Amino acid sequence: MPKRHRSHNSASGYDLASSVYDKKEGYLNSFEQGKAIPLLGHVAGREILDVGAGTGRLALPLALSGARVTALDISAGMLSVLARKDRGKHVRTVLGEAEALPFAGETFDAVTAAFVIVHLKDPRRFFDEAYRVLKNGGLFLITNINQKDPPEINTPEGNIVIESYYHRPERVREVLAKLAFSIEREETIRENGVWINQIILARK
Repeated sequence: MPKRHRSHNSASGYDLASSVYDKKEGYLNSFEQGKAIPLLGHVAGREILDVGAGTGRLALPLALSGARVTALDISAGMLSVLARKDRGKHVRTVLGEAEALPFAGETFDAVTAAFVIVHLKDPRRFFDEAYRVLKNGGLFLITNINQKDPPEINTPEGNIVIESYYHRPERVREVLAKLAFSIEREETIRENGVWINQIILARK
C-alpha cells in the first residue's frame, strides 16, 4: 500500500503532484473562464514573468502569442514538466521563490501570478517584489481563489494536501493600493452566487 502523505509545503507538495497536475487543467481553467490572459492585451515582444508558473498553463500560451516569457516556480518537478511541454524552447525556466525574485529591478513589462497567493501566508512581500521587478507602467495580473481549506491531491505516492491560505478580496485590493499599484481591472468569477476567484490587473 502506498505511503499516505498529508500536509506539504508548496515546493515538496508540487514536486509530488507534478506528474499528475495537468489532469486538473480543466478544473483550474474553470476558475478563470478565459478572462485572465486577455486582460494583458497585446503581449507580443513584451518581457513577462510568470510567477508560480507550474507546468506552463499561462506561460506557454503567452509565449505562443509572442511574449518573451520567464517562468518561475518553487517546484523543480513542475518546471521539468513545463520544459518537456515547451518543445520549441520559447520559455526560460527559473527555480525560485515569489517572495525573493532573483531578478534586477524594472526588468519586466508584466508579471503574472495565478494560484500563487493562496500559498502565501502574507502576500505583501511578493507584491513588493513584483513591484520592484516591473518596469514603470508595467502590469501585474494576479488571481485570488476562494479556498478556505486546501484540496486533497492524489499523487503517485498517496493523497496529499498543500498548505494554503485564504485572502479576503478587499484585503488584496488594500495591500496593492498601499504599495502604490493602481488597479486597472477586476473580474470576479462566481459560481452559484458565490465568488470563487478574484482576478486583478494592476499597474505600477
